[in-house]
Amino acid sequence: MSNTSTANVDYRSLSDFRYEIRRFVRFSEQAARAAGLGPQQHQALLAVKGLPPREVATVGILSERLQIRHHSAVELVDRLEANQLIRRTQAASDRRKVVINLTARGEKLLLDLTRQHYTELRNASERFLRALTSVLKNERSSRLFRPSSHRTKPAKKNAGMAPRHPK
Repeated sequence: MSNTSTANVDYRSLSDFRYEIRRFVRFSEQAARAAGLGPQQHQALLAVKGLPPREVATVGILSERLQIRHHSAVELVDRLEANQLIRRTQAASDRRKVVINLTARGEKLLLDLTRQHYTELRNASERFLRALTSVLKNERSSRLFRPSSHRTKPAKKNAGMAPRHPK
């Protein structure tokens, strides 16, 4: 197989994998909208509920988990609170810290969406695994990821120093 066709296989497998991810994300966005939420609102509820034990949800944590700016996370929390899906409380350990918790309504909505997502993942799992396996297999065997002889060699340890001349 030539370099060009090897590269095409690598791009194809990565493209297929990206396509499967996008299909799932699109499903997720549509399911959130059908439930009356924006996709980011659903992600926020999931992020709050899905934190590791002993970690509490704050605007800063939410901002990090969703990879959005702090002020965007504040606006998102404001909308969720207005829809009675979350509530803000002061942390017992530090009264300056605001903790975000799901309300019973938020819990129910998230549970319904989570069930839909698990069903979709079960249905798409074969496609996901096939696409991921192809990416990983091609990455291991591809010439694209091997060091090339035409690349420049690393600089020598004393590069840039004046040569030493014996006296």
